[in-house]
Amino acid sequence: MSPLNSIAVKRARTAELKTVSAARDAINGKVKGIRALIPFLGPAFIASIAYIDPGNFATNIQTGARFGYKMLWVIVLANLMALLLQNMSAKLGIATGRNLPEVCREFMPKWLTMTMWIVSELAAMATDLAEFLGATLALNLLLGIPMLYATIITGIVTYLILMLEKYGFRPLEKFIAAFAVLIGLCYLVETLLSQPNFSQIAYHSVVPWLGNNESIMLAVGVIGATVMLHAIYLHSSLTQGRIVPRNDSEKIKIQRFSSKEILIAMTLAGFVNLAMMYMAASVFNASGNSQIVDISSAYHTLTPLLGSAAASVFLISLLASGISSSVVGTMAGQVIMQGFVGFTIPLWIRRLVTMVPTVVIVAMGVNPTLTLVISQVILSVVLPFPVIALIYFTQKKDLMGVLTNKKRTTILASAFATLILGLNIWLITQTVF
Repeated sequence: MSPLNSIAVKRARTAELKTVSAARDAINGKVKGIRALIPFLGPAFIASIAYIDPGNFATNIQTGARFGYKMLWVIVLANLMALLLQNMSAKLGIATGRNLPEVCREFMPKWLTMTMWIVSELAAMATDLAEFLGATLALNLLLGIPMLYATIITGIVTYLILMLEKYGFRPLEKFIAAFAVLIGLCYLVETLLSQPNFSQIAYHSVVPWLGNNESIMLAVGVIGATVMLHAIYLHSSLTQGRIVPRNDSEKIKIQRFSSKEILIAMTLAGFVNLAMMYMAASVFNASGNSQIVDISSAYHTLTPLLGSAAASVFLISLLASGISSSVVGTMAGQVIMQGFVGFTIPLWIRRLVTMVPTVVIVAMGVNPTLTLVISQVILSVVLPFPVIALIYFTQKKDLMGVLTNKKRTTILASAFATLILGLNIWLITQTVF
């Protein structure tokens, strides 16, 4: 390690120790208000990036263009699911000091653990495919870089960002949180430019509507793009050793701070998802462009309708989403492998391997947005596996102790899992028959 690099690592470790020290002051009541919450900000923002990845762009834009404001309630429902599940995942890490894949490996039969590992790895690859394609497409449309070269650039950039992990948890948390805020600001601008109908937004955010088979399939895709399998695994890893509780009282206090952070981060993610769909409803559906089915068409249609500024902001948000979510996806992939089977591979190998499907799809000239939507439907089908495992473990008193789920939490989470399973069964039935 070079002297400069060594100094940077020491400074990062010092900053990490300061964060832990500030968290201890908050736990002990020495600091109040916003200052008390700041040391705990990070894990939920990293997880929230998974909820605003390019797969969300594809499904939300297609749904908003096709059905206007009518499907906004699906995003609200999916975000409520995400809020509950991410809180349970974070709580598992705090209560046990282990992540969800590690708990599965310890308490489940080996055949089931291996099955979940294989399914989860495939889902992680589908996720990374969506994220890589999104960033690649953004570079292609924004800067005119050929798709194949854009894929390579995305891989290099995400790998360099991942290298921040060697400087401790804080630099990477700040970097990813900055991306989340940037995406949120982009959609604040898009909201101002698109001038949506706020009364329609308010009404359709709470009143359910399902019109036909196409809308149900898109609803499944929206849920698959919003409630993310790898984020559920990752969040428990991000909290398991960040601020280590020394007793039950500290576990409760850390969990309370974590819940506040999750509420902030997931509210931001929810706003972005709503904004994606109501922007598409306001601009595309209202102007008679209801057949907008891909991101490229959305970009080219935005320019004459709202101007080049709106189109550019749209692509900047897509690029930030693709790069940051690809980083988070790779982190989750490492957690999944380490937790389920007890070993990891070098980061650069995982980065290279997960690039391969994207390179193949780009080289074959497959429609990127169609691939994004299909990948999100696949994710929705796989989603029940970690959700059921999470519900099962977080209601076990002997494992969770003072952070065991309340009965109403388990019932609500089980209802969400049942809904996801029901939608998936419908999807499979429609596809096969």
